[in-house]
Amino acid sequence: MTETANENFAHKAGRGGSSDYVTFTIADQLFGIPVLQVQDVLADGDITRIPLAPPEIAGALNLRGRIVTAVDVRLRLGLRSRADEGENMSIVVDHGGELYSLMVDDVGEVLSLHAKDFGRNPPTLDPKFREFSEGIYRLKDKLMVVLDVERLLDYDGAQAA
Repeated sequence: MTETANENFAHKAGRGGSSDYVTFTIADQLFGIPVLQVQDVLADGDITRIPLAPPEIAGALNLRGRIVTAVDVRLRLGLRSRADEGENMSIVVDHGGELYSLMVDDVGEVLSLHAKDFGRNPPTLDPKFREFSEGIYRLKDKLMVVLDVERLLDYDGAQAA
């Protein structure tokens, strides 16, 4: 990563040079999104399928009177659906004034990570992940991919491409 890009990220991370991330796993890969983007974390919800929606749109759910679009992040990343029908976990985020429920395999803990440890995507990172990644953190025993929620939910940009 260039020094300028690292400085830009440090600026995004805040004055302390660190950011907090809500972690989650999809297909045994650790991901994180900035905690300030997270509105809520949900366990299994009652999702109503939306006719003619793209396959990765699992449907809609009601969260305290607001309609929330449920996105199967596995399918959005080009992965297969979960084989087991166990409990779904979701992270609710706001994008353009609308709420989205990001369906993931498992929600983990909140990690506080320093901007100096942030790195750009390695060339060996799966292209499916790279498309929606801001970069990575190399943790002790795992690689954490920082998910770019804006790109993940930008369906207009995806259709224009």
